[in-house]
Amino acid sequence: MLKETLFHLGPYNVCILNIFILGVIFFSSFILRKFIHRQLKRSFKNANINIEGRINSWLKLASQSVYLLATYFAVLSFNINNSNVNFSDFLNFNLIESNHLNISFYHILVIIAIFFGAKMVLNLVKIYISKKLRGKSDSSPGTEFVYVQMAKYVIYLFAIMFSLKAINIDVTLLLTGSAALLVGIGLGLQDVFKDIFSGIVLLFEGNIRVGDIIEISNGGKTEPIVAKILKINVRTTQIETRDGNVLIIPNAKLTQEYIENWSHGSELSRFKINLTVEYKCDIELVKQLLHQAALTHPKVRKHEEILIRLAHFGNNGLELELVFWADHNWDINNYKSEIRFEIERLFKENNIIVPYPQTKVHLAK
Repeated sequence: MLKETLFHLGPYNVCILNIFILGVIFFSSFILRKFIHRQLKRSFKNANINIEGRINSWLKLASQSVYLLATYFAVLSFNINNSNVNFSDFLNFNLIESNHLNISFYHILVIIAIFFGAKMVLNLVKIYISKKLRGKSDSSPGTEFVYVQMAKYVIYLFAIMFSLKAINIDVTLLLTGSAALLVGIGLGLQDVFKDIFSGIVLLFEGNIRVGDIIEISNGGKTEPIVAKILKINVRTTQIETRDGNVLIIPNAKLTQEYIENWSHGSELSRFKINLTVEYKCDIELVKQLLHQAALTHPKVRKHEEILIRLAHFGNNGLELELVFWADHNWDINNYKSEIRFEIERLFKENNIIVPYPQTKVHLAK
């Protein structure tokens, strides 16, 4: 019953027992890969070796090689209900056979090997990049991410080209024959190509990197968005807003909009709190209270000048500006709110009134 043929895979009969053994082999290889990775990781930890960057990449290379051995035993397992099973017969069987294209198991395994090799090469590149950037003062996780992303795109592009070559597809003829189709696709996907080109620019320039906090605005037409860069892909970028929402935006937005990168340049920035007080209040006392409220906050830089400016003689009172210096911070709005709460407390203690809009109507007698 278990050896009854269900279907044919190439020159071999496949039964329930074959499927079961294949499942056991690849499941065991998965468990073995996890075990090897865990044991190597534990050995490094016991030796007080920090497992990051290139060490982690070496661990992945060592553990993933288990699947190569699993593939070999998977083919040999067909000996259960097939005679003289060997790699050459299995590999030479054509899955797709036509006048222009022949694809055998050999081609499938070659393509798998190409992409597996591409992944191993990428891990080696990660090791090299991590080693080169280590200890450099201007390096950061964002810089390493940029180089790794560009290396990944180049490596997998070559992997695709080699895969097409392995199944005897001429890439130049393919591109030439589909030139008209590519032109039509290009016209229909202008925005997509624009985003892809913008992504390449972002990755190469490095003006915006993973982990940076940016402020996105479109010239004051809408309220600016303050967000943290989570990931930069070829076409889109993932950002996290202050509300904890993850947004996926096209890369063109980061190259065409007004972007202020809080993570670049000076750590300090000047912030402003607007408020209004009554005309009849003691303006000198108000200035002292505002100065005191700003100084009490731990995030306000005490060695930088704190300014209290009279902005306007408003319709409802004196319009003032409290100007202070602080670090560009993800929670700057919370800091402003805390300072406003302190201002409100001090104003109550000193009978300083914040007016509200009032309209007086005088009726002629």
